[in-house]
Amino acid sequence: MNFASDNTAGAHPDIMAAIMRANEGRTMPYGHDAETEKARRRVCEVFETDAKVFFVPTGTAANGLAVASVTPSWGAVVCHETAHIFDHEGNGPVMYSGGARLIGLPGADGRITAKDVEAATLEGRGDEHYSQVRAVSITQLTEKGTAYRIDEIAAIGEVCRKHGLSLHMDGARFANALARLNCSPADMSWKAGVDVLSFGGTKNGALALEAVVVFNPALGDEFLYRQKRAGHVLSKMRLMTAQMEAYLAGDLWLRNARHSNAMARRLAEGLKALGVEITGAVDGNQVFPRLPAAMAEALKTKGFLFYDRGPDDQGRRKVRLVTAFDTPEDDVDAFLETAATAVL
Repeated sequence: MNFASDNTAGAHPDIMAAIMRANEGRTMPYGHDAETEKARRRVCEVFETDAKVFFVPTGTAANGLAVASVTPSWGAVVCHETAHIFDHEGNGPVMYSGGARLIGLPGADGRITAKDVEAATLEGRGDEHYSQVRAVSITQLTEKGTAYRIDEIAAIGEVCRKHGLSLHMDGARFANALARLNCSPADMSWKAGVDVLSFGGTKNGALALEAVVVFNPALGDEFLYRQKRAGHVLSKMRLMTAQMEAYLAGDLWLRNARHSNAMARRLAEGLKALGVEITGAVDGNQVFPRLPAAMAEALKTKGFLFYDRGPDDQGRRKVRLVTAFDTPEDDVDAFLETAATAVL
């Protein structure tokens, strides 16, 4: 009964089956195979545009290489102060870009605003003593479990176009946000001004599958060389890219996301009924409750796993709960039943 992360789940059976099928026979290595080309075309079909698509096995690699492709070593990237690239990737984007600075901005519910982005961009602009902002990165879903609305993305995209910046989206939970907003992948990406997307699959049922989707035709020409230098051009690429067709086939990725989102809502609603405060909106598969200390302890004693980020000013435990594509309803209900025992 693990609610620590969506990474605690295994891979979906359909994706494992696709890997096994791709494992048969022999084909050319390093992505020069039919399976990889098919995966590229499939991603372009889903996003309704002719993009450049590159596959890597981890989100950290996807973000680092994507940021490096839009930021020179002397430049800077504006993002939220809780963004994964800023706070949880061991300075990977800085390393991949050769030294670009990350500028973390505050913002409610994990989101930055177009106004704040513009202010950060203009500070020191043209002054050689300042890092020059060359890109913006937003996270969808955010680290607070919230989703940027289309108009919010478009507003940031407009600032980027106005000042000659590139817009990167960390879409590790892109599917969860899409399921929440009920729009098209194109609407939530390039049509709103996103130039480069880190399109995640691993958190949503894949084994190891991330794609860097470059929508801006002026970008991406050097990406393959960066990818190779970083050690992320897999020799047996087909065993990774075979996952993409299965992931997108029959909307498996969206069905997985809808289920994990539904389980998160079930958790949040059940906790609210017990009088527990939920901080922020539950736009995807993450819930941030403030659990009474006795409730948190009762849940841990029963074997429930989750991240406890310490007490707030009232002694309640600041907790993160994350559901996955395969989270059973029974686990959610057992969590809530245990939580209820600490209320009585």
